[in-house]
Amino acid sequence: MAGIAGTAALGRWQLDRAAQKEALAAAIEARGAQAPLAGPALLQALTAPASDLVHRPVVLQGRWLAQHTLYLDNRQMHGRPGFFVFTPLELALPALAGRAPVVLVQRGWIPRNFQDRTALLPVDSPAGVVEVSGRLALSPPRLYELAPGADPVSQTSRIRQNLDMGHLRAETGLPLLDVSVVQTGADSEGLQRDWPRVEAGVDKHYGYAFQWFGLSVLMAVLYVWFQFVRRFLGQRKPPAV
Repeated sequence: MAGIAGTAALGRWQLDRAAQKEALAAAIEARGAQAPLAGPALLQALTAPASDLVHRPVVLQGRWLAQHTLYLDNRQMHGRPGFFVFTPLELALPALAGRAPVVLVQRGWIPRNFQDRTALLPVDSPAGVVEVSGRLALSPPRLYELAPGADPVSQTSRIRQNLDMGHLRAETGLPLLDVSVVQTGADSEGLQRDWPRVEAGVDKHYGYAFQWFGLSVLMAVLYVWFQFVRRFLGQRKPPAV
């Protein structure tokens, strides 16, 4: 009976997890459907917690700080290894602490050169004021990283394994905002932007729930069989002559 109750409870828990992720997916879709943030409205919106702004569309105007372009290694697109390219964008907005605010933009993806890991395909960073459309995001997910100094390539000024906004802010001296922007739109400037769609992953929770409920039903059927049906059939069996 404890096993039946426990597996049924685990099934309900998986259904609850699926419902939570469906609600999160609905919230993300609702944010993506909102009007793009632009200009001073963007800075005003950034007073909210960063987690409440993720996936909001934005339209930015500013100047690329191409000298601070970074390449995140071991990132894939369509199963191909390569680099995510990040460039800070100095926004054409009122200054913060004496300097215009800067946002880190995930501009796109380039493939890796398998003969020379450090050979990077050219990426065009137009001079002057540019307009960038995208969506707000947190820092890029971290990958496994060797101990500091173990991989000299990942410690160079251009190619990195991971990015930390606080460390990058201290390293460059730029007034980086706490959020980043994933640039969207057609491929350009030598970059691909076929970003995968954000999936809630509810199917696996429904699958787990089905397994737990199935196990619960199986234990209930076996319990009834061995405790009641089999005893009843045994009692009705005629005695041996």
